[in-house]
Amino acid sequence: MIEAVFFDLYGTLAGFSPSRYEVQSAVCADFGIEVTAEGVLAGYALADAYMSRQNSVRPLRGLGPSELDDFFAEYERLVLSGSGVEVDAEKSLAIWRRIQRMPYGMRLFDDVAPVLELLKKQGLTLGMISNMNRGGVELSESLGLSPYLDFAITSLEAGAEKPHPPIFRAALARANVDPGAAVHVGDQVTSDVQGALRVGINPVLLDRDGTRRDFEGCARIDGLAELPGLLRSVFSVGGG
Repeated sequence: MIEAVFFDLYGTLAGFSPSRYEVQSAVCADFGIEVTAEGVLAGYALADAYMSRQNSVRPLRGLGPSELDDFFAEYERLVLSGSGVEVDAEKSLAIWRRIQRMPYGMRLFDDVAPVLELLKKQGLTLGMISNMNRGGVELSESLGLSPYLDFAITSLEAGAEKPHPPIFRAALARANVDPGAAVHVGDQVTSDVQGALRVGINPVLLDRDGTRRDFEGCARIDGLAELPGLLRSVFSVGGG
């Protein structure tokens, strides 16, 4: 029986505002580059997977300044490649640095609050696991998640990033449940799905952008509103 549900943050509970496409298109225009909404979506799927692989080998917070420059030059190159744009490392890094100066924040997706409220009423322990360099309480409060979450753990606090076991085990300890009694919902195969599986947590892939329609490694949903039904049908949660 499932007793706890954990959630990734970016791409799962919240997204950027302005959107990634709005930020990329505005900055790229200054460099004489045109990108498309579909291309930015595809490019970020490649870039975020690249970041997940990097964190699985050597977390970003452990990289030196020149290594970070190299990483984000490749990250931005992958983003642009989704629109069929090819640039060298020097130009991609210049674009990325300009993007970092753009003002943007994060906002919850529209389906988040209703689903979290429903799951909380069902008596489930709810937690957030995020590879963010901020404290979990501060992060959840800033996004208005505190009324729904029982806890939030970040890589800053756990001293480890997803997909490494310590951050997932920290969540299990906070929820006081065994791995088999927990579900983790996230949008990245490496960080979220494989990370959860490593410690025996049941993973659910949230594919909001529809870039993983052929994925069969675990249960997959297109939006968070599908989660309560999945929990009922697969795990007999909230079935009355």
